[in-house]
Amino acid sequence: MNPANEKNVSSALPDQSETSTLHWWKRWPEWVPYATIIWTLAYGTLGLYWWAGGPGFPLGLVKDPGAAHSLFRQASAVNGGLFIACLCLLGALTVLLWKHRGIPRAFMLLYAWSAALVLCFAIPDPRALIGMAYAPVSLIGALFGQSLHYLDFFTWPVVNQYICLIGGLLWAATALTYQRHTRDACRYCRRSKDHTLRRMNAVNRLGRWATYAAILAPLYYDVTRIAWLLGIPFGITNEMLYSLQASGADWAGAGLALVSIGGAFLTHGLIKPWGEIFPRWFPIMGGQRVPPALAVIPAGFVAILLTVTGIQVILEFTISGDFQNWGGTTPLLLMPIWGIALGAATICYYYRRQEQCRQCT
Repeated sequence: MNPANEKNVSSALPDQSETSTLHWWKRWPEWVPYATIIWTLAYGTLGLYWWAGGPGFPLGLVKDPGAAHSLFRQASAVNGGLFIACLCLLGALTVLLWKHRGIPRAFMLLYAWSAALVLCFAIPDPRALIGMAYAPVSLIGALFGQSLHYLDFFTWPVVNQYICLIGGLLWAATALTYQRHTRDACRYCRRSKDHTLRRMNAVNRLGRWATYAAILAPLYYDVTRIAWLLGIPFGITNEMLYSLQASGADWAGAGLALVSIGGAFLTHGLIKPWGEIFPRWFPIMGGQRVPPALAVIPAGFVAILLTVTGIQVILEFTISGDFQNWGGTTPLLLMPIWGIALGAATICYYYRRQEQCRQCT
């Protein structure tokens, strides 16, 4: 063989040494099914423990008075624990259908996506979002000698929501990997033989529109909360404004608005060059490539929690119909749009960053 041709052939193949040294998060299609099995068996074991009378069952009003609006508010340790154990056992057996096609493939995907939806959207409630949103607010308050008793947010039922959210994301990743494998697409970037540049351009356009929607959706909320801090009763009665000022809730609301504004700035990075390469002035990491997981994982978590909280806010508003203090309630009705838009922007960012895949090119 001509040495020049041999060089061209070898350069077209993936760099095996580089492939073997990829960071663990870059190789997620390889390990995520095993992580899903471990999570499922561990949570199923907890279900058996609760069913056998062990303490700590995290669902239902009996153990969690804050679960008044939960879909599982009537759950008990006896019935709920056994149900969890059976479903987790079924899930572990389902993963054994890996690499099968036909009816087993359909069953695997049905279970995996159903588990992901329930764990991500049915079990978490607004308390999970509150815990994340108040973290920076509490930190700033502590610097000024103000305590919000931040750790009080994290009761065991709320911690369980984060555990279930992690499990839901693992099941979603497993389903995605299995889908790609069974349709002969790359497990890393989902490319197949019919991948086209036109499709990639459509993803980029959708990503821009979704990013701008995610940036603008919380603007209404931010304006109302900052107005209250300035003493302007925008959308609320004077009595409610006085109550907020007396309790310090106007400062907390303004703090959440600032967190939202900071989040909007970071969201803009999903379509900007500095969202892919750290700016030169950035400490330590300046000029280096931004790991996609650094943006995808937190943005994905926030998108899910925003959507879940927004849906519950809409249901509660439909029941209560509080129009007198519309400035306090109606901005929250945009949270599902915010969450869905952020989720779409994050997915498009992920696919764009996978454009130069070293595994299938």
